[in-house]
Amino acid sequence: MTTTADTAERAWRVAAAPRRLPLVGHALSMGRRPLEFLGSLPELGDLVELRIGSRPAFLPCHPELVQRVLLNARVYDTGGPVKEKARPILGNGLITSDWSDHRRQRRLVQPAFHKARIAAYAEVMQEECAAHAASWEAGQPVDVSDAMQGLTARVTARALFSTEMAPDAVVEIQRSLPVMVRGAYRRAVDPTGLLARLPLAANREFDRALGRLHALIDGIISGYRQAAEDRGDLLSALLNARDEDGSRLSDQEVHDQVMTLLLAGVETTASALTWAWHLLAGHPEVAARLHAEVDEVLDGRTPTYADIPRLKYTQRVFTETLRLYPPAWMFTRAVTEDTELGGHRLPAGTDVLISPYVIHRTPGLFADPETFEPDRWLPERAAEVARGAYLPFGAGSRKCIGDVFGMTEATLALAALASRWRLLPMPGHEVRAHAGMSLTTGPLPMIPEPR
Repeated sequence: MTTTADTAERAWRVAAAPRRLPLVGHALSMGRRPLEFLGSLPELGDLVELRIGSRPAFLPCHPELVQRVLLNARVYDTGGPVKEKARPILGNGLITSDWSDHRRQRRLVQPAFHKARIAAYAEVMQEECAAHAASWEAGQPVDVSDAMQGLTARVTARALFSTEMAPDAVVEIQRSLPVMVRGAYRRAVDPTGLLARLPLAANREFDRALGRLHALIDGIISGYRQAAEDRGDLLSALLNARDEDGSRLSDQEVHDQVMTLLLAGVETTASALTWAWHLLAGHPEVAARLHAEVDEVLDGRTPTYADIPRLKYTQRVFTETLRLYPPAWMFTRAVTEDTELGGHRLPAGTDVLISPYVIHRTPGLFADPETFEPDRWLPERAAEVARGAYLPFGAGSRKCIGDVFGMTEATLALAALASRWRLLPMPGHEVRAHAGMSLTTGPLPMIPEPR
């Protein structure tokens, strides 16, 4: 049995979640109000046991325990019900692959996110952000959630597939990806597995959307193989990648990585950007400082990659948004061999749930954790944040490979749009967090006001 190196001097608190129901366990609470349910567990203990259906699962609520899970990817491999339901959709990509496959894939995919390539992708981001800023009309309500989905879909498609192939790809991605995301989450939270088998209209729509995305990706990969040229985009980098032994990714492996990057590159960044606009609208003093910075740095022009080091407050705004509303609000791991966590024995096959949303809002880890305060990320204050207390991109060998890509895109988007517009909340519209495949606002109508 592998024993995690728990500190002998600490008495970890281990507890069981209350109100467990026969057969379904806590699945109803997770399905109906997951944020409230999970958020209530840290007060019970450092490690809390719950049930998803008949399966036991453990939620580490202390950052030290979270780090032990995330930094030991061999013992705590990707797994659990979410992975099992996602694998038929995403294939064997970076999110769903087992430890040994993931190590090889990470080596092969990492060069696609090299600093030099990020700079090239930033040119696409710059163009799309400028075009998007020019598309709004003063006083005409905009669904910001939909607008950010469209923006990130265009950026991701162009970064993946190059300029000339992007328009058709964007249309299909915008059409099919939201349907796929909703369907994937419905399946992930169904402990019985029966929902996906029912002859429902939603299931048929999901199958059609997934089929269209698969066909789109297969066609593009085939075209790239025939052209045999490096177009400077993500797909070219994936096709040209070589492992230490000279092997390359197969077409199916490339396909699975593209599906994974689409899901991660569009949905998550769009969700976080939407939350940022909502938070800025509710905190005019923060919005004023953001506007002052972009005015000083940009002086009316479109931001570029070279401007990012000077957009420090803009970056802090987004960093704080990710703390309050991390798109990846929960992910799962599966224990591969008997081990211990927090002094508690975990048999092989046990599911472990990691919730950045819960950790980011746990009292004691951050001062006034429910307060939107970008300056908590000033260098001198950020240095005091406990290790493992901030993990919007995860940690360890499975940390999100596109973290720099996403931060770059978000910084440019916030700066480009805020330099021209102030987004005002729609009177009477109530915003509520929706915990699905990512943490979203749902529809968010706002009114653009020229600056």
